Amino acid sequence: MRLEGKRALITGGGRGIGLASARRFVAEGAVVVLGDILVDEGQAAARELTDTGGKASFVECDVTDIGQVNNFIAAGVDFMGGVDILFNNAGVIGPGTAFLEMTEEEMRTIMDINVFGAFRMAQATARHMVDQGIAGSIVNTASMLSTLANPDQAAYVSSKHGIHGLTKAMALALAEHGIRVNAIGPGTIKTAVAEAVLVNESAYRRVLSRIPLGYIGEPEDVAGSVVFLASDESSYMTGQIIYPDGGRLALNHVMPVDELPAA
Repeated sequence: MRLEGKRALITGGGRGIGLASARRFVAEGAVVVLGDILVDEGQAAARELTDTGGKASFVECDVTDIGQVNNFIAAGVDFMGGVDILFNNAGVIGPGTAFLEMTEEEMRTIMDINVFGAFRMAQATARHMVDQGIAGSIVNTASMLSTLANPDQAAYVSSKHGIHGLTKAMALALAEHGIRVNAIGPGTIKTAVAEAVLVNESAYRRVLSRIPLGYIGEPEDVAGSVVFLASDESSYMTGQIIYPDGGRLALNHVMPVDELPAA
């Protein structure tokens, strides 16, 4: 098993990509501690992992609160004995607001969760790894919008470009300690947020027209990339972003919607 004996913290672990990755981590032999602001979902996720034979726990964690971040890490260390892996996955998309109508408060809110939240978690976890002499792996969650852009999501796009840069800077800063830092950049994935939009037939077909593989990914389609970056299989990779996006970033045209198969 690729993560045998590894100890992992996962933020945003109560559902979606975080939960799908937690399932894969446990299946590959890791012990996990999930953090999320969604307490009911997080507790249910930890129970599921335990009931299926894994070792897992849940701790409420709001990544905008450094006290909760430190408590989450301390609880993880207490439960697992240390931390080898951080999947830095907590984040929000926020409302789609036209740039000229966007408020500074909206921009600050998204940045505080997506960028500063990732920074808080990564720095505090890396300090533990360095103190304990652990050559660990940190996996951040970026996005295909770390490279592309959307005119009505300036805050989210800016935050994910920030994760792109943060990942590379962290990789350089932590390399001397043997800590690797990489990121995933998912395309459109069937998470709770995306599914609220994809129930609209027109929106669904428009999104599908931009995915060369011809289908919208599930969280499980991303989890494999997370496991790879967390594991020793990627031991010579740091500062990289992997894009499980169905080919979206390679696309230089959009398939006419009327040529798509019926959904």
